[in-house]
Amino acid sequence: MPVGYDPALAERIRRALTDRAGVTEKPMFGGLSFLLDGKMFCGIVKDDLMVRVGPDRCEESLQRPHARPMDFTGRPMKGYVYVGREGCRTQRMVGAWVARGAAFVATLGPPARRSLRRKPT
Repeated sequence: MPVGYDPALAERIRRALTDRAGVTEKPMFGGLSFLLDGKMFCGIVKDDLMVRVGPDRCEESLQRPHARPMDFTGRPMKGYVYVGREGCRTQRMVGAWVARGAAFVATLGPPARRSLRRKPT
C-alpha cells in the first residue's frame, strides 16, 4: 500500500533520532509526524519536511535555503516551516532540522490534555 509521504525522508529522520529517547511516530496532516514526549516537533507532508521551530526562531529559519512557511490551510502556521526536498537531500541536512525542532519542543511544558466532556449549553 503506498504511503502519502516520502519513505526515504522518514528513514533519514529515524536515523537522526536513534539516540533520542521519548520519540514516537504518529500519522498526522496526511503524512507522518514525530513527537517528543507527546509534542510534535517534525514530520513529513508529501515530500516536504515539516519542522516546529517555534515563533521566536521562525523568521530566522525561513532565511535558510529551501525553507518556506508551513501553509496547508490557506493561513501559515506560526512557528512551523516546511523544508523542500532539496533541503533534505542528505542525512546531515535532515539531522540539523530535526535537532532544531526537538530543541524547541524540549522547552515546552507537558502537552495539553483535551477534555472529552461537553461544555454546557
